[in-house]
Amino acid sequence: MSAVDRSLTKKEENAIISAAEKAVTDVENAKNAIASVIFGQEDVVERSLITLLSGGHGLLVGLPGLAKTKLVETLGVVLGLSEQRIQFTPDLMPSDILGSEILRTDSDGSRSFQFVKGPVFTQLLMADEINRASPRTQAALLQSMQEYHVTIAGKRHDLPAPFHVLATQNPLEQEGTYPLPEAQLDRFLMQIDVLYPSVEAERQILFETTGANEEKAKKVMTSKQLQEMQALVRRIPVGESVVAAILELVRSARPRGIDDEYDELIEWGPGPRASQALMLTSRARALLHGRLAPSVDDVLALAEPVLQHRMQVSFAARAREQKVTVRDIIADRKGRIG
Repeated sequence: MSAVDRSLTKKEENAIISAAEKAVTDVENAKNAIASVIFGQEDVVERSLITLLSGGHGLLVGLPGLAKTKLVETLGVVLGLSEQRIQFTPDLMPSDILGSEILRTDSDGSRSFQFVKGPVFTQLLMADEINRASPRTQAALLQSMQEYHVTIAGKRHDLPAPFHVLATQNPLEQEGTYPLPEAQLDRFLMQIDVLYPSVEAERQILFETTGANEEKAKKVMTSKQLQEMQALVRRIPVGESVVAAILELVRSARPRGIDDEYDELIEWGPGPRASQALMLTSRARALLHGRLAPSVDDVLALAEPVLQHRMQVSFAARAREQKVTVRDIIADRKGRIG
């Protein structure tokens, strides 16, 4: 039993159990509401909910037309979050995100600067096609994603709570894209890959979205309830075996983490923020599945979405006749966890 477990009194345990049971019901209602609008993307929906329950930001990666934008809009409605959308383009400026100061003339003729808030002042910010903007504009989100406030003209402006960024990104091979800097990638709790739907899901999409009446998302939760669940996630106890699995997995994914054939192929690996992300998301996944404590299976299930954007393979890995990818290395490291 971990130090976290030992610190809980019987009263605190009962309080967590009671809150968890209610949270499980609320989350199940949210999943059902989302499933009535988004078809066949169960893993994507689950990982998006885990990201929000953990209090983090998510990066949705996939080709155009796979309902990434619609998913974010649906999450905002279902979870009762105020929402703003920014379409990232090459000519987008930092002030278009954060806001700017304008010179205001009062009725008495006096002049003063007034701060006009940008779309970042919301609870759920959809950064659509984030990698189509220049690196300078992408970096405008760094402070808000980490510190939950922005600084304009030397003045601090706090963001609403909760604050989440769900960014969509086209694959880097597409024309007109800029790779996100490593510092910003690390701010995203998870990278959520959005794949093509199955034939059954696509058949359902055809009937549900081309008829006379299309289902609309409905609010089933408030932002206050979401914040309460986020606080609950941080109180869920974690066993020593889960902590050991997180540390072993993250540390083995770094250069010189393990002396094996893949070691020299890792250019850079995940830092402590990845360990924190795995701890939080494992707790959130357990809650999502109606369990009161995470298991090693939760860690393994979330290893790829938490680690893949925090690692880079070397030129030697890419130059091999049979290329080695980040996913190959993560799969190898997962296989070593007992």
